[in-house]
Amino acid sequence: QLQLVESGGGMVQAGGSLRLSCVASGGTFRAYQMGWFRQAPGEGREFVAAISTRGDTSSYANSVKGRFIISRDNAKNTVYLQMNSLEPEDTAVYYCAGRWYNGIVVVSKNDDEYGHWGPGTQVTVSS
Repeated sequence: QLQLVESGGGMVQAGGSLRLSCVASGGTFRAYQMGWFRQAPGEGREFVAAISTRGDTSSYANSVKGRFIISRDNAKNTVYLQMNSLEPEDTAVYYCAGRWYNGIVVVSKNDDEYGHWGPGTQVTVSS
């Protein structure tokens, strides 16, 4: 059973940067397609970014495209989210999620397709 733990959240001023990390254990990390999602207070969970098992394909929400970068290191069982030019609207709890790669959909934006989730890390961007 894949277990995920996020870190790297915190408080930053608008225009600043943060790097989130998510370490996986208990499963074959390279077999999982990974994603980042976020949930702001009073809002539903929102797709942020996703990356393929080998790290050669990625997808981003329009709201973060050009500012955030997702990457992974399969040797370290870790997926990252580099967040630049942060805006107050990026304030949310950020969740790392893992999806067993079915050989068909390389990356998914659908949170229903992810079966493994971390507890989340808070990101707060002040104006």
